[in-house]
Amino acid sequence: MCLSFNAVTVLCALLIEAGFGYPASLLDRIKHPVVWMGALIESLDRRLNHPSLQEATRRRNGWIALGLLLAATVLPAVAVQFIILQLAGPIALVILACLASTLIAQRSLYEHVAAVANALDAGGLEAGRKAVAQIVGRDTRILDESGVARSAIESLAENFSDAVVAPSFWGVLLGLPGMVAYKAI
Repeated sequence: MCLSFNAVTVLCALLIEAGFGYPASLLDRIKHPVVWMGALIESLDRRLNHPSLQEATRRRNGWIALGLLLAATVLPAVAVQFIILQLAGPIALVILACLASTLIAQRSLYEHVAAVANALDAGGLEAGRKAVAQIVGRDTRILDESGVARSAIESLAENFSDAVVAPSFWGVLLGLPGMVAYKAI
């Protein structure tokens, strides 16, 4: 698969995700691919990372867990992409872009930061503190209005790389499997 097809696919995925986000109906029914990955990581952690194990064993088990995680996520993505690419070009593009859009989160970033701005505008400082507490780990009780706004923008900047830039980069470079691998790791 060529980089130009991947680039067009990622561009379409960005547009789809910006327009629709991850549908709430899917979230309710089947959760989100990153949630699936998190559940697998949690399961592997419970099985392979017991505090009673020696450090060397835990380190080795960490590599095993990473291998299992990548095998469980990337191999299906390779298979799905291979099957989809057997379809006609435009159909393959649309399907791959829809799948890739699930691995990008620009819309939810926008919504979370907009919620802070709206809360500050409509409800004042306390409402802004409550809204920003949903997206930052710091104590928001001491923040003034500028601190609330700054915290929201800092969170946006930090998460933009992980949620938009990096998956898009790996998508252009390696297609859907690259995006999946990045999200899994």
